[in-house]
Amino acid sequence: LEKKYDKACEFCKKHKTRIHYVIYGILITAYLAVVIAACSLNFQRALPLFIITVLAIFFICWDFLIAKYEDRIAAFFSPGERYLEKHWFWLKWVLCAALIITIICWLIFDTAKQGSCQLISFGGLVMYVLLMFIFSKYPTRVTWRPVFSGIGMQFILGLLILRTKVGFDVFNWLGIQIQTFLEYSDTGAKFVFGEKYTDHFFAFKVLPIVVFFSTVMSMLYHIGFMQWLVGKVGWIMQIFMGTTPVESLVAAGNIFVGQTESPLLVRPYLPYITKSELHAVMTAGFSTIAGSVLGAYISFGVSASHLLTASVMSAPASLATSKLFWPETEKPTVTLRSGLQMAKGESKNLLEAASQGASTSILLVANIAVNLISFLALLAFLDSALSWVGNLFDYPQLNFENICAYVFMPFSFMMGVDWEDSFIVGGLLGYKTFFNEFVAYERLSKLIHNREKGGSMYINGVKQYMTVRSEVIATYALCGFANFGSLGLVIGGLTSIAPSKKKEIAGGAFRAMIAGTVACFLTACVAGMLTVPGLEGPCHILLGNAFNSTDFPANSTELVECCQKLFT
Repeated sequence: LEKKYDKACEFCKKHKTRIHYVIYGILITAYLAVVIAACSLNFQRALPLFIITVLAIFFICWDFLIAKYEDRIAAFFSPGERYLEKHWFWLKWVLCAALIITIICWLIFDTAKQGSCQLISFGGLVMYVLLMFIFSKYPTRVTWRPVFSGIGMQFILGLLILRTKVGFDVFNWLGIQIQTFLEYSDTGAKFVFGEKYTDHFFAFKVLPIVVFFSTVMSMLYHIGFMQWLVGKVGWIMQIFMGTTPVESLVAAGNIFVGQTESPLLVRPYLPYITKSELHAVMTAGFSTIAGSVLGAYISFGVSASHLLTASVMSAPASLATSKLFWPETEKPTVTLRSGLQMAKGESKNLLEAASQGASTSILLVANIAVNLISFLALLAFLDSALSWVGNLFDYPQLNFENICAYVFMPFSFMMGVDWEDSFIVGGLLGYKTFFNEFVAYERLSKLIHNREKGGSMYINGVKQYMTVRSEVIATYALCGFANFGSLGLVIGGLTSIAPSKKKEIAGGAFRAMIAGTVACFLTACVAGMLTVPGLEGPCHILLGNAFNSTDFPANSTELVECCQKLFT
């Protein structure tokens, strides 16, 4: 028996690769049979599975062809590349002229169809780019390709998601699926905290989502899916924007993970990057949010599809603002030809990866909880102190939100927020910048719930909710980690990863925070340009306003939509 067993082991070792291929072949055949059976029974029901399968087959074939025939593909496209290089001087002017004419035509036709509010957002976009250029570290050394291609990528993504039915439906479907997926965390929360866990909504409902999401992300990193996805997104940005591999990968990683986790993807290369690349790495962290907290904001009642869109759109915006605010003046040492290897997880199997992900989230959950306790307590004290000071001058309503609202009001208006709502959005931007985005999104969710419930728009002269357009723009503007609390986190986190860059990290962190804030503002401007005005409030409120007002327009599309909705 022992001899037979040894022979069998030897045979398996000798034909290990073939046996693996046979097993994979059987599993793939079984999977395809299941897909075909599901599609033949009910294609509409099996459509998501069919799309995922087609995408998987496409990318597997793509990776195989690139790995095997990369040199031949490069040789095939080389004549075209040489032609572009030869005639690039006049081609770039033709492309610029075509782009300017297209933008002008699009603005004319879109303004005629949708109204002039989109023009304010476009004006805001131009204003923010000019401000970044004026206060740039080296204004004369700015390379405009990453700036314009980054804003162009934002615009194309926004156009696909916000203006096309297919794009909107896809992201809306993704948002619903993520919401459904995150609800599974309720099972664990109910078991640990009891049936009445929702009585303490934030502690026992929101924070368990962070734990659950962290666990899932750790498992995806272990199987290599996240590294593959980040690599693909980073490659696209690198090709279109002309940015270096390190900054492209970190920007792509920040769509899915936090500002201290994404630099770990390129940890071995951090000591060798330039100051401009380091600034881009920090800016990418400030201008996006982590997947783990995305779930928490969705649970507040903020639109899942808009949060997803904002996360994706802010990645190219972060590189555009970074390269404008701190242009490249050195020669990058880590290039495409160097070959970039992403760091892998340390866990040995999937269960260990899940356990590590849950354990890692303990620090994040504790950090969120203690920061909110301290910030909200500090905010209450500040409001009380400011009210006392205001009372001395017969202005008892003075508080932190009012001061921030006046400071950020022009910025929010230039994003395309309605003038009457810009004061509220200014206050939210103040909360986000001086405290954190958790506090800001919590306030925004209250405004959203007030609008959904209906009721009077003003109580004692204070506006209770905003228009849907203002809510959408605010969602995009707040979607980033650019605040003073994160500033210390980034300096501490990056210094521990790359101690040799301590001086450069400390020197560039504040500029990176400003660049990250402006990247979020650019995303909000693009959203403002592309958001189509819809039904702004509950129909009974709108009809009530129509009947009680003498100057309400008789041919209002909103009024017609309301009547059609009620009639249906």
